[in-house]
Amino acid sequence: HVQLVESGGGSVQAGGSLRLSCAASGYVSNRYCMGWFRQGSGKERDGVAAIDSDGSTSYADSVKGRFTVSKDSGGLYLQMDSLKPEDTAMYYCAVASGPSRVDTGTCLFLDGYWGQGTQVTVS
Repeated sequence: HVQLVESGGGSVQAGGSLRLSCAASGYVSNRYCMGWFRQGSGKERDGVAAIDSDGSTSYADSVKGRFTVSKDSGGLYLQMDSLKPEDTAMYYCAVASGPSRVDTGTCLFLDGYWGQGTQVTVS
């Protein structure tokens, strides 16, 4: 069983930066995509950034040029620069455990794991 734990969220002023981390316990295959999602108050959960098994990355248009997704043996990361108030949301990491694909910043999968989320507030 895989558990994902996000960290690095917090409150920051507009224009500031945060770096989110997602650590996994248990085996995570490198064959499938990983990604970051966010859900603002009263909104649906949307894909923000994704990284595929070959290391290629994809971003939602709203964060392109400001966010950078990366991964290493320690986990999954999201560097967020030039933050805006509209970036305020709960951020979740997710890892696919079966067939997956990346589409415009979203790691799409049927089987996978989710973290519990970390809050990002930009004022």
